[in-house]
Amino acid sequence: MPQLRLGIPKGSLEKATVDLFAQAGWNIRIHSRNYFPSVDDNELVLSLVRPQEMAAYIADGTLDLGLTGWDWIIERDCQDKVAEIATLEYSKASNQACRWVLVTREDSPIKTIEDLQGKRIATELEGFTRRYLAERGVTAEVVFSWGATEAKVVEGLVDAVVEITETGSTIKAHGLRIVEDLLETRTKLIAHPPALEDTWKKNKIEQISMLLTAALDARHKVMLKMNIPTANTQAVVDELPSLQAPTINPLTDSNWQAVETVVDRNKVRDLIPRLKAAGAVGILEYDLKKVL
Repeated sequence: MPQLRLGIPKGSLEKATVDLFAQAGWNIRIHSRNYFPSVDDNELVLSLVRPQEMAAYIADGTLDLGLTGWDWIIERDCQDKVAEIATLEYSKASNQACRWVLVTREDSPIKTIEDLQGKRIATELEGFTRRYLAERGVTAEVVFSWGATEAKVVEGLVDAVVEITETGSTIKAHGLRIVEDLLETRTKLIAHPPALEDTWKKNKIEQISMLLTAALDARHKVMLKMNIPTANTQAVVDELPSLQAPTINPLTDSNWQAVETVVDRNKVRDLIPRLKAAGAVGILEYDLKKVL
């Protein structure tokens, strides 16, 4: 039986990834002290891999498919060695991309990238930072940070840090200042390019991508069902956004109709009062598993 080798990101993305696959239809079990999770699909072989290493394993063919951040693809200089299948933003509630930013103390004289000349910078994104500075003709010492990166600039151990942030609020709370945005990153589903030349593997990758994307799309939608007076049909329909058009079915009482539709989750709180005002009753809201 042919099998696809799939990398699951270990660490902060691990649980969110397992939850997403469960919603998409695959039940993954992580075993204690074991780097090879089990899954209820004999066509998949799973490995737990640190996101920082995922792109390299996919680039050299050790894995056929995996999930990791765009930042770690860039860090490993693998953007031309892997095939991007989909962007899957599932690790946080917002749809805002995370950013790698240049950060220094609020009172630092560093105002631009060029001001880093001869300075010392700490970051976990070491390779990218070196290349970024070199492309701008800046010579600086870049040191790898094993953690607590922001603290290093607060304590004066380095002149600046390159750190990841979503809103920048934590950086400001520590009395630090963002000098410049360097890189925007989102989670990517990436594949080993030769795997896409194998018909069976390509089909399996497309299946996984389609269902993961459908599961993510469903998180932003809900199903609404309701009954409406036949005389109020147009008034209710005018209030209803939908993927195509709302489904309307007659009830045994010809004075009433049943309506169902899929709408954006973030619009429901404002939509339901308007539907009630237009005559809808028995309004039900359902979570969805997938939207295709």
